[in-house]
Amino acid sequence: MIRVGIIGAGGFAGGELIRLADQHPELELTFLGGSSSVGRRPAELHPGLRMDLGLTVEDADTDLTGRCDAVFLATPPETSARLAPVLAEQVACVIDLSGAFRIRTPELHHRWYPKAERPGGLADRFVYGVPELVGDQLTGASLISVPGCYATAITLGLAPLTDLGLTLRTVVVDGKSGSSGSGQKLRTGGLHPYRNGAITPYAPAGHRHAAEVRDFFDHGKPGTIGSLSMSAYGVSHVRGLLTSSYVFTDDEIDARELQRAYLRFYKGHRFVRVRRHNETMIPVPDPQAVVGSNYCDVTVVPDPEGERIVVLSALDNLLKGAAGQAVQALNRRYSLPEETGLTMQPLMPT
Repeated sequence: MIRVGIIGAGGFAGGELIRLADQHPELELTFLGGSSSVGRRPAELHPGLRMDLGLTVEDADTDLTGRCDAVFLATPPETSARLAPVLAEQVACVIDLSGAFRIRTPELHHRWYPKAERPGGLADRFVYGVPELVGDQLTGASLISVPGCYATAITLGLAPLTDLGLTLRTVVVDGKSGSSGSGQKLRTGGLHPYRNGAITPYAPAGHRHAAEVRDFFDHGKPGTIGSLSMSAYGVSHVRGLLTSSYVFTDDEIDARELQRAYLRFYKGHRFVRVRRHNETMIPVPDPQAVVGSNYCDVTVVPDPEGERIVVLSALDNLLKGAAGQAVQALNRRYSLPEETGLTMQPLMPT
């Protein structure tokens, strides 16, 4: 059994990690860490988890030497930046769900995460944890940075295009996410009277996940993307997000070739479902068709009149966009089947 700890156990992602770890046949949950929730049981923090794990939340700074093999950090970026180097000396694997180590370029990181001061060079040791794209880099990795929810959807949507060798001159992303993406911090804009039924442009002129995507491609395939910009909107869903990536390229490619390229790229990758937008009774991808699962649904459609390619990606921001992908990365790290503990199907309707 792999002994795991979860720091940030009181948050939405922390609750999902507890749920997934409890049902995972190869994991033993041995530590829960936090700050304001110290002394409380999981069932007190997460009403849906009526379970007795024999654990209460302990101080996040507890020494975990000999207690855990791997630790998930479901903490704010500044907390992860402080804890990760300490934990790296205590456990075999640290999996961070925050943005503290996603952007490797120091200047770009400081622009988007000014409070997350990290030791020099540490970010270069982290593997960017999107299993479908980094392959064997996760096997045996000691430090893994789980991509952001938007970044996961965008990156999975664009990767087959870069694999075709296309030059993506301009990429414009429209992202819409449910309220759980904001976490549990109380904000006026998150109150039900304001959020319900709303389409809130909370980041109309740039988002840190776009910087993360650009940084990932620049390090892996430099020059494949000319410019990438993003606008983000909050919608009244609780879970789920949709990204619409409008890709402008001078390369010509027809609809059949695009579809075949995406199917070929994701063949054997269980958690990315390449779909035609008209294949079901409702158009897809749709976030409600993936909620409760670790799937990301992707559709690619050429738009000759607009001289663009439209790529749509939908996922559950708390699962494939956070806790589910973290467990998927852990499975790869320990050479387990990627789907272990993650075979739940979507819940619909939600």
